[in-house]
Amino acid sequence: MRFGLPADARVVSCYEAGRDGFWLHRALWAMGVENAVVDSSSIEVNRRQRRAKTDRLDARKLVGMLFRWLWGDEKVWRVVRVPSVEEEDRRQLHRELVTARRDRARLVNRIKALLFGQGIRLSELKGLPDHVAELRQWNGEALPSGLQQRVLREWQKVEERTEQIGILLKERRERLRTGEDAGSECARRLCQLRGIGENAAWLFSLEFFSWRKFRNRREVGGLSGLVGTPSDSGETKRELGISKAGNRWVRGLAVEIAWGWLRYQPASELSQWYQRRFGQGSSRMRKVGIVALARKLLIALWRYSETGVVPAGAVLKS
Repeated sequence: MRFGLPADARVVSCYEAGRDGFWLHRALWAMGVENAVVDSSSIEVNRRQRRAKTDRLDARKLVGMLFRWLWGDEKVWRVVRVPSVEEEDRRQLHRELVTARRDRARLVNRIKALLFGQGIRLSELKGLPDHVAELRQWNGEALPSGLQQRVLREWQKVEERTEQIGILLKERRERLRTGEDAGSECARRLCQLRGIGENAAWLFSLEFFSWRKFRNRREVGGLSGLVGTPSDSGETKRELGISKAGNRWVRGLAVEIAWGWLRYQPASELSQWYQRRFGQGSSRMRKVGIVALARKLLIALWRYSETGVVPAGAVLKS
């Protein structure tokens, strides 16, 4: 054997989570190598203003931290929970939907920018191909032919993205209605709550609840990045805001859903708690409070998805 090791020698490796995804992790385990995927942001670094950095130094540092981790120091870094192939594949639908919506918004903004550059401001682009020849520049003249053709080509891309979004939404609706996997079942349960729509239920389920195993509410809040970041030293106590760790899609949607929860579930204990604590405060205090409500709501939704216990005072859809 290489390095003079016996055939049954234990081999352990690690690499930083990133662009490589999880195929390398699965390939290493298939070859009998015990591998760990590490959150790169959890790796401690030298805080000197100037520090040497080479691939050799980085590799040595990872090996040293790997030894510490194997010896029982679990806090030396954070190991990423690797989803199964099926769990990872289920996330492709809504991620493609997010990408398609962003592409469409980018194309619409580009068309508006092209027209704005000629002194034309349109609030709505509906039916643009039928009226592009009627548009007039600042001096009353028609758009140049080259610009008209470019606008029409960009609009064709918008229509392609719109068609793609419609197909994806139809497929998501079908999976939500008939899917038998854990993600679809969790999303169906979340959809029963008033104030939780298909988009939120699907994303919370596929990105957060259905394939991760949370042991307590602190893990839910920590992974969503909605927990505080204390900065205490001696008698000085400061709060640096939320940690913003974990899944940014879940974190952003949780804050958005929290505003909707106040509207659609005003009689729930969470909404009443928010009104008592922040309802009469300033605009800034209400924004601070909505983050706290988002964290509490996410924990309540996790308990509901796991046990079926409806959040106190919440109402189900009729």
